[in-house]
Amino acid sequence: LNTPTLHDRIHILLESSKETHKIYRQKLEELTNLQATCSSAISKQRKCLKDLRHSLTKCAKTCDENDLKLIMDIKTQIKDKENVFFDMEAYLPKKNGLYLNLVLGNVNVTLLSNQAKFAYKDEYEKFKLYMTIILMFGAITCLFFLNCRVTDEIFNFLLVWYYCTLTIRESILMSNGSRIKGWWVSHHYVSTFLSGVMLTWPEGPMYQMFRSQFLAFSIYQSFVQFLQYYYQSGCLYRLRALGERNQLDLTVEGFQSWMWRGLTFLLPFLFFGHFWQLYNSVTLFRLAGHDDCKEWQVFMLALTFLVLFLGNFLTTVKVVHQKIQKNQEKVKKND
Repeated sequence: LNTPTLHDRIHILLESSKETHKIYRQKLEELTNLQATCSSAISKQRKCLKDLRHSLTKCAKTCDENDLKLIMDIKTQIKDKENVFFDMEAYLPKKNGLYLNLVLGNVNVTLLSNQAKFAYKDEYEKFKLYMTIILMFGAITCLFFLNCRVTDEIFNFLLVWYYCTLTIRESILMSNGSRIKGWWVSHHYVSTFLSGVMLTWPEGPMYQMFRSQFLAFSIYQSFVQFLQYYYQSGCLYRLRALGERNQLDLTVEGFQSWMWRGLTFLLPFLFFGHFWQLYNSVTLFRLAGHDDCKEWQVFMLALTFLVLFLGNFLTTVKVVHQKIQKNQEKVKKND
């Protein structure tokens, strides 16, 4: 007797689900059309701003001081509008960069809601923290407990996988509005290459001469990254609460201007790590000149460590110099 009633209920639920799904498909189509309209409008606005900036640059060569001030104000407004467009595009689908296209193909990686963006960013930060701890204990195990080529290869493979994963995740975050800029973007690509070369370095006297130094450096690097994570995340939390930083800003391996308040104590640790990279480079150059050295990896690693030192050291010095100049300008204005 209850079978028809149950059947009717199932039928009603099915029809309701179909209707809900139909509305969902319509809204999805509307959303897609709106995304295309917004992207097209932003593209046109960007082109107009680009033409306007080009015209202003030409005018600046022949105008007087008053007009020059007006042109500078207009250029400042153009820059502000471009920043607004950048924030708008973070919520619109866009083409992947070359790297993401090579790795993932033409897949849309844009996260449309703030909740999804923040969740992905937090998961990225936790991934960095957990992997930093794992790599620290892995380096300690290889250095003090297991002097074995197999465990060294596992550790080096883990480094390659970690840095490759970071580059992909950072590219996705940048597609979603995270402002990761400058050397700290390239840093992980160089580190990936270095770890790959270490992975291919065959067992031999040259490898054993550098092994302990590299593992000790890896332990120190993980320790510094662990410190940076906690202090940078705390600093970012305060600045976001004050509205001074973007919600998608990330912790980085280096030193940035927003870290100045309360985090200058990290500078000695960072500079020590930078010069350790230089020491690694010098050591490897000496090994490359050794009569028994036949591996190409030695010279390539020396160059890579030198690139890392120059990039890290010069970028940190530049940021510190700019921050000191800004502080001096503030003091002069107050006086």
